[in-house]
Amino acid sequence: METASSPRLTDSQITGVQRPPTRNWAQLIIAAGVVLFFCYTAELVLAVLLLSVLLAFILSPVAAFLQTLRLPRSLASAIAVLLLLTLVCVATYVSYSQATTFVQDLPKYSGKIREELARLRQKAERFESNASMLPQPSEAESKNILTVRTASSWTDLLTRGFGSFSQLLFAASFVPFLVYFMLSWQQHVRSATVMLFRMENRHTAYVTLGLIAKMMRSFMVGNFLVGLFMALVSTALFAGFRLPFFYFLGPISGFFSLVPYLGVLLALIPPLIVGLGQLDTGDIAFLIVTILALHLFSLNVLYPKILGNRLQLNPLAVTISLLFWGWFWGAIGLLLAIPITGAVKIIFDHVGPLKPYAAWLGE
Repeated sequence: METASSPRLTDSQITGVQRPPTRNWAQLIIAAGVVLFFCYTAELVLAVLLLSVLLAFILSPVAAFLQTLRLPRSLASAIAVLLLLTLVCVATYVSYSQATTFVQDLPKYSGKIREELARLRQKAERFESNASMLPQPSEAESKNILTVRTASSWTDLLTRGFGSFSQLLFAASFVPFLVYFMLSWQQHVRSATVMLFRMENRHTAYVTLGLIAKMMRSFMVGNFLVGLFMALVSTALFAGFRLPFFYFLGPISGFFSLVPYLGVLLALIPPLIVGLGQLDTGDIAFLIVTILALHLFSLNVLYPKILGNRLQLNPLAVTISLLFWGWFWGAIGLLLAIPITGAVKIIFDHVGPLKPYAAWLGE
């Protein structure tokens, strides 16, 4: 017979089965809020770090190849970074010289462009005049109308967080040094990161870091290959239409198409600027349809073939990540949304309680 002073046994002590600890959702929500607040306030720093990580993954095979030539790791890393800076400087110089020539010759086509813009302006004014003839709401009704004013333009949204040009240039100056140290201290950083975990979790952490590195490298190389294909096809297409500066507009339009969501619009701008002064309406419409078809082909065929096996993200998860990170970080968020989400999925795949979320993100 149980006495009043005898301890009461719990269900887990009776059955011998330990219940899993209950999750404190309040603490999880607070922790997530703190992380998001940190990401929001440290946007520029985190963007520079993530960009440096992506570049380090690209240059890692180059540094490894140079090491096979019996070069020290530090020297091989320095040469890889110098090769990247040289490539960027050459591309900038060629692009600047071509852009200068293009701008100087642009007045040749400005007459036709002004005619097209004037025609569009007349249509807009006609539409506005027709709208002004509609009955206006009374004073009592106008008080009940809710007016929404946008806080900033779309350009402010895309450039938010970067501050002035000098601030952006100062932050970008850290990228070569960060990439160099990430390459030269790659093994140390990876082993030191693994040592941060408990002994039973170190192997999982090591495998996870390796998969994230492969995913990042595949993402960058895959995007470069898709952009190169789009650039070559666009150049050939513009040459077929006999557009001036097709060799300059083709690569710009091809690589602009890599920008998520905004890519197809950005890819249309360069050929349309010149096309308005050279092509008739039918050719312009055919050019637009062809660029749209090329963009859809790369999005639905090339991306799944080249990047699908590494990312393994479903379209809904990709769309939500682009929406969130684009709103959170602007233009840089659109560029980093997919690799960030892919890395999060890999981490969720190797953490037991988070595997259901990984399955939701996956295909």
